[in-house]
Order: sequence, then C-alpha cells, then structure tokens
Amino acid sequence: MRLLSVNLARPRSVGYTNAPGGLTGIDKRPADGPVAVTAPGSGGGSGLAGDVIGDPLFHGGDDQAVYAFAREDLDGWEEVLGRELPNGVFGENLTTAGADVSGALIGERWRIGPDTVLEVSCARTPCRTFAGRLGEMGVLPTERGAGWMKAFTRAAAPGAYLRVAEPGEIRAGDRIEVLHRPDHEVTVSLLFRALTTERSLLPRVLDAGDALAAAAREEALEYTAKYAS
Repeated sequence: MRLLSVNLARPRSVGYTNAPGGLTGIDKRPADGPVAVTAPGSGGGSGLAGDVIGDPLFHGGDDQAVYAFAREDLDGWEEVLGRELPNGVFGENLTTAGADVSGALIGERWRIGPDTVLEVSCARTPCRTFAGRLGEMGVLPTERGAGWMKAFTRAAAPGAYLRVAEPGEIRAGDRIEVLHRPDHEVTVSLLFRALTTERSLLPRVLDAGDALAAAAREEALEYTAKYAS
C-alpha cells in the first residue's frame, strides 16, 4: 500500500455550496514535496498544513482531519462518468494505491512515511458541494433517473476520514503500513450504510467504541435508544 499523492485545497467561491461566502476547499490538487501533518486542535480544521476547510460546520475537525480515497475506486468512477478523474478530484487529501480504504475498520491505524500515524474515524457522506464539484448535479449518463449523490451512496465505497494520532510529514510515494486493526467488524463501508441507507445497522457500529467519530456515535446511540429492543 502506498500514497500516490497528497492533495491540498485551492479555495474558491462557487454557487453550488451553502458555506459562508460560497467558499469551498473541495478543489484539491497534488502537492509538490512534503506536507506537514499537524497535531489535533492545531486550528484550521484540516490535519494538513496548507489545506483549507471551506465549511467548518460540516467538514474538518479532529474526527475529519484527513480524507483518503482509493485510486482504484476513482478508476471505477472514471468508467461510470466516462471521463478522467485526477487525484484529488473527490476532495480527498490522500489518494492511495493498494489500500481497501472503505474496507478499513473504524479505529484502524496507518503509519504513512517514517513517523505519521492516522486513525480511521468515520465515513464521508456525499453532499451538494460534492455533486457540484463534479458537475453532476443532474443525471448520470449510465444511471437513468439517478443523481450523483444517489449513485455514490449506492456504491457504499465512500473513502475514509482519519484523525491524526501522531503528527509528522508525508509525501507522494510514502508507504502505508497498517499498525493496528481493532477486534470488531465495523468497516467504513458498514458505517456509511448505517448512516445512509440501512439505519438498522446503527446499533452495530457502536462496537467500534471510542474510535467512532463523535457525531456518528451520538447518532447511533440516539437510534439505538429509540428503536433497539
């Protein structure tokens, strides 16, 4: 497993987001050279120095410090959309190769490069800004009647948000090593399904314990208290 690129935002104002001032950082491009991974609470919302979070109400923070997406999944979407999708186009900070990102377990820890350690915390959910970024606000050519967010949700391969466990420095070409896999079965994909199309799975995601992102944990607890017998 390795890191193909580290992608940083090129912030701009657009008409397809509800963020203050229309500012979005979803347009991310591969960085030249090393990028510093910052400690939790360092400010700015992103775990990468030089990155920008346009809508801090819904994005960024310690549980969403870094977003990873697999190049293999981007290749699959290239076939669906019928066009090239460069690294960073989904707004991901890390474009990986050889890693089953959506199959990673909540709480799984990755070492990237010599000293950076990241921990899988939650799943990315699609939004209007994501669809606008791709120019897919309407109908996909291969999915009659289905918009981008519906198609992305159906695939249930959303990529993973990670928190910073140990800051350091990363760059394209770095090896990704799994340091720890928790003793449960809550993958990023399962969590995503629980939060979107299969909410009856929400009690199961609590098996991830404290590694689960705070917002997802709160949602699972509320559902379980209301509906679980």
